[in-house]
Amino acid sequence: MALTTINGIDVDYADVGKGDVVVLLHGLGSTKKDWDLQIPVLSQKLRVIAPDFRAHGNSERVPKKQGVEVMTEDIFQLLKFLNIKKASFVGFSMGGAVCFNMAYSHPEMVDKLVIVNSGPDFNNAKDSGVDLLAARTKIIKDQGFEALAETISNGMFPEESQQQWRKEFYQRIIDNDEDAYLYTFGSLMEWGLDDKVSEIKHPTLVIASDMDYTSVDYKKGYANKMENAKLVVIENSRHGIVLDQAEKLNQELLKFL
Repeated sequence: MALTTINGIDVDYADVGKGDVVVLLHGLGSTKKDWDLQIPVLSQKLRVIAPDFRAHGNSERVPKKQGVEVMTEDIFQLLKFLNIKKASFVGFSMGGAVCFNMAYSHPEMVDKLVIVNSGPDFNNAKDSGVDLLAARTKIIKDQGFEALAETISNGMFPEESQQQWRKEFYQRIIDNDEDAYLYTFGSLMEWGLDDKVSEIKHPTLVIASDMDYTSVDYKKGYANKMENAKLVVIENSRHGIVLDQAEKLNQELLKFL
């Protein structure tokens, strides 16, 4: 792990392996530990950069200014600091939004995109996305932050055999600064590329769990707007595919990257 000052804040990141660069971007309220089952596999063939977003993990806990656009610029500046001119980007959940935004705002930096259980328009998901955000906000206001952490971790990993993942994910969420989490949460609700997604020409792999919060049809819809995107559906998986179907995810990543 390494800590460096980027875009006015301290950012922590992993830098493992050699070869073509792939950047792994984690989900809301989590950390680069989302990728614990991917980094050892991918780093055998690729150079893997896995940062903690601002206000997450070991990066600086800034209370404001951590929306998608700002986080995109953090990652862009980190790669410039590392003298990386082009990379592939893999984004899980909120990390997928940052991937889309990177491809749109800094297309020269992007080789390939992998979008994992995410989308280009949290403000207009056209299904359960907006309702989910509103429901989670209500849980925080009515029951508190720990209740939200329990709801999320139970929903992602409900099986008895997933108890350890559930416990670890719960802990990652409650380790957040609540104000910073709420600010980022709200910024996601407002963010979206909408029809601009059709302007993204990079080779793109969209990976969808069959039991994710947002539907396969939603992901198929935006993938169809992109001239160079394909959709892969992984069965028997919920939102936390990075853990609950890590082997299948890793196979798809290695084939595409």
